[in-house]
Amino acid sequence: MRHTIVLSLLIGSASGFAANPGFAQSAPARATPENNAYLQDGRGPVVRSQDGLCWRSGYWDQNDAVIGCDGALAAPVMKASAPALVADQTIASNEIAPAAVTTRCNASVTLASDQNFGFGKATLTNAAKQRIDQQVITELTNCGSADLILVTGHTDRLGSEKYNRKLSVQRAANVASYLKSKGVTSKMEIAGAGASDPILQCSNKLSRKKLVDCLSPNRRVVIKMQSN
Repeated sequence: MRHTIVLSLLIGSASGFAANPGFAQSAPARATPENNAYLQDGRGPVVRSQDGLCWRSGYWDQNDAVIGCDGALAAPVMKASAPALVADQTIASNEIAPAAVTTRCNASVTLASDQNFGFGKATLTNAAKQRIDQQVITELTNCGSADLILVTGHTDRLGSEKYNRKLSVQRAANVASYLKSKGVTSKMEIAGAGASDPILQCSNKLSRKKLVDCLSPNRRVVIKMQSN
């Protein structure tokens, strides 16, 4: 057997850890003084290369293996190479909140009969105001607001066309003014239809009083709330 020692770098399972600068053995590998299969310094620890590999002789075999060079490796210690991740509070605060869900305002309320408008009158009665509060204001509160509120006044067929047109506009304007007085800020448009759009026809054979009562549903204001 040749006595010239041929030094070679350890290969195998240990090389994968020792060659990686991110890992280091937790303790130096030691061989017994009489075990000259590894190159040792005077104190006993096995000499390593600059990459952390153990030097061994040319006649090394598996029976000469020591922990830290061959066989089971000592638990590696991770070298800190990057600072710990810290939650970015700026990113968290800039997250977009889900959009609020709002109900669209698309409804129509009709103020009709003499309980709301007396014959030949445009003044809002207490009954009319109560209906607006209960039906229109409540609806607008529940859905937020409307993009447009269209207020259209109507009359019965009694009287001239010019008179009825003017009366229907006055009824619509009074309703719009009351809505504004209740804090409604939506855009409003008023219109007067006069007697052009009746919802009930009555016979001319009726007495004047009965005819006025029969035509009562035609004396109305229609409030339409619309959302785009």
